[in-house]
Amino acid sequence: MSTWYEYLMAVLFLVAGYFFGSFSTGYFFGKKHGHDIRSEGSGNIGTTNALRTMGKGAGLVTFLGDLAKAFIPTLLVRFVYCKTMGYDEGLTYVVTLITGLGVFIGHIFPFYLHFKGGKGVAVAAAVIVATSCDGGIGLWMIFIGIVLFAIIVGISRYVSLGSLTVIWYFPIYVSLKFWGTDIYWIALILGLIFIALCYIKHAGNIKRLISGTERKLF
Repeated sequence: MSTWYEYLMAVLFLVAGYFFGSFSTGYFFGKKHGHDIRSEGSGNIGTTNALRTMGKGAGLVTFLGDLAKAFIPTLLVRFVYCKTMGYDEGLTYVVTLITGLGVFIGHIFPFYLHFKGGKGVAVAAAVIVATSCDGGIGLWMIFIGIVLFAIIVGISRYVSLGSLTVIWYFPIYVSLKFWGTDIYWIALILGLIFIALCYIKHAGNIKRLISGTERKLF
């Protein structure tokens, strides 16, 4: 990003992503069906708590809604804006990742819910796919990530443990794909921000995992 215009657009995409991410699918679905998901179960507005408190249908709707709100802005930025601007692969990745980070922040810190949102698992997954589904190493890593998440959750029944593991996809992918390029460090820092926010939101889960009191999926 070498011009003031590109910096400005990056900020605008971050903000636009935030407002997309602020739409809390689980919260609005629960309200429509007479539930305040914030006061049920774990109090989280994400997929796992929607599944636990309102059933499989609510869990599925929440999951798909959270995927959609991440896919829409990131894919538009990647395949419309960046292609129109003629950005190369590295710059396209950074701009799309910035947009996805905005969505992620909006999901976990929605302004109208007093900045108490979900933990961002589905959103992070959508951002991973949207930014790195390039048919090469990204596609293989996405497949490996899905399998690894399924194995961890299937064996332990801890969604949090699977999430805290696969979120490391970001720096690993960046290091394998963009090592030595001009955008490596900024992309790495953005990936580490995802990890830091994910671990902050899962602080309670981490404590319960260590103490053996974490709630299992089923």
